Amino acid sequence: MADLWADADLADEERIEPMRALADEAPHPALAAFELGGAYDSAGHEAEADVAYASATAAGLAEVDPARAARMTIQHASTLRNLGRVDEALAMLRAAPHHESVGAAPAVFLALALHSAGRPDEALRVAIEAIEPTLPRYHRSVQAYAAALTA
Repeated sequence: MADLWADADLADEERIEPMRALADEAPHPALAAFELGGAYDSAGHEAEADVAYASATAAGLAEVDPARAARMTIQHASTLRNLGRVDEALAMLRAAPHHESVGAAPAVFLALALHSAGRPDEALRVAIEAIEPTLPRYHRSVQAYAAALTA
């Protein structure tokens, strides 16, 4: 699967069929559904991606591979946002598991979903708060400015 994702000559749409074949050989149904969901997602087939991601969750991806589960939360929430299901995306991102493999990505996608929900001040606050720990200085000032956005 890694080779299939790394193939830069392959268009996203062309990745779906080979991914289906690989998914049939996956060592666990949750892994198969996650990777197939990613292929659909990359090709812009959000409805199919939603179904695959939900299947991965139901099959226990969080127990099988916590790193992939953390990535899937972001991907699935982004898909839901693209499908106009912003409230579901917000809930999913707020409940996103913390995992070092995704860093601050859940907060970034939460900010995008908040923006889509018409809540730009809250979106900016979430984005600033995600970045603040990485700054070499100005922590108190940035924290205060972020808090003031939604006060």
